Amino acid sequence: MQTLHVELGERRYPIFIGSQLDPQALLAPYIHGKQVMIVTNATVAPLYLAHYEGAVRALGKAVSVCVLPDGEKYKNIEHLNLIFDALLEAGFNRDCTVLALGGGVIGDMAGFASACFQRGVHFIQVPTTLLSQVDSSVGGKTGINHPLGKNMIGAFQQPQAVLADMAQLKTLPERELSAGLAEVIKYALLGDIEFLAWLEAHMDGLVARDPELLAEAVYRSCAHKARIVANDEKEQGERALLNLGHTFGHAVESYLGYGEWLHGEAVAVGMVMAADLSYRMGWISAEDLQRTKKIILRAKLPVICPKIPLDQFLAYMSHDKKVLNGQLRLVLLKRLGQAVITREFDAELMKQAILANQQ
Repeated sequence: MQTLHVELGERRYPIFIGSQLDPQALLAPYIHGKQVMIVTNATVAPLYLAHYEGAVRALGKAVSVCVLPDGEKYKNIEHLNLIFDALLEAGFNRDCTVLALGGGVIGDMAGFASACFQRGVHFIQVPTTLLSQVDSSVGGKTGINHPLGKNMIGAFQQPQAVLADMAQLKTLPERELSAGLAEVIKYALLGDIEFLAWLEAHMDGLVARDPELLAEAVYRSCAHKARIVANDEKEQGERALLNLGHTFGHAVESYLGYGEWLHGEAVAVGMVMAADLSYRMGWISAEDLQRTKKIILRAKLPVICPKIPLDQFLAYMSHDKKVLNGQLRLVLLKRLGQAVITREFDAELMKQAILANQQ
């Protein structure tokens, strides 16, 4: 097992990374109060709920469970309210812990619920997908979607601890594994050219679910995110770099309907669009653009998206959280391994990059 820490002063918390981890031993110091609400979904519950429920009960805690339907389309106010219903019906008080057992949707919703319930209760992340292990479980971003924009309603709510168990990735559908690899590739493109070379050398093993390689990829990805979050918790500056590909990708997700494409699939195409625009602006070479596309394809991810009317694509981009004072900011590549946040881009070249990567 490897352990990282997100350094946020008194709110410092660990990320445990390994295989066949012991939740009873690892989570015992981080469960507050006698009441624990495990929030999970209908896919994860049959696989892992009994194990975690048993571990928490063995610590002498009173456990309740809220099982939500599985899918991005349920990441909304209606299903968020089901968590509040479960907490209130079970008589939970302020001295309790919400444990998120699932992928990014469950982590985001359970975290947001914990931020709101009685104005804030403790929260633990147990991410069961690669995407949530390397990205959404770390850093405290929680929330739900709105028809006009993804993740537009939410709160910063840091967990007490994160437990990322590689053994759980054995049951992950291939498409979900690839979606997680999109976020892994993102860390390399935005800030670590050596990590990109490592991914190029080991992508076949990652796709084949080699547990040691997956643990290394998760560790290196989380290390990048932990450092950035420690420097810029509320995304006032550097943290926005983590949105490489996301402004374009969120437009794809929003237009197609949440859940039609997985988040990582949309981010993959978004990264290609960002790289394409960076190429058109003369920042990266044609070879760099092809290198970006190649590693994404090797992860079994798309590099083009369905045809989306340009005016609608741009309208969804205008609702992005990185719009500031009416101006869209994009995360682009000065070179592979160095991303920047900029308003200084040619709108016509951006339109060309969008259109060039649709079919």
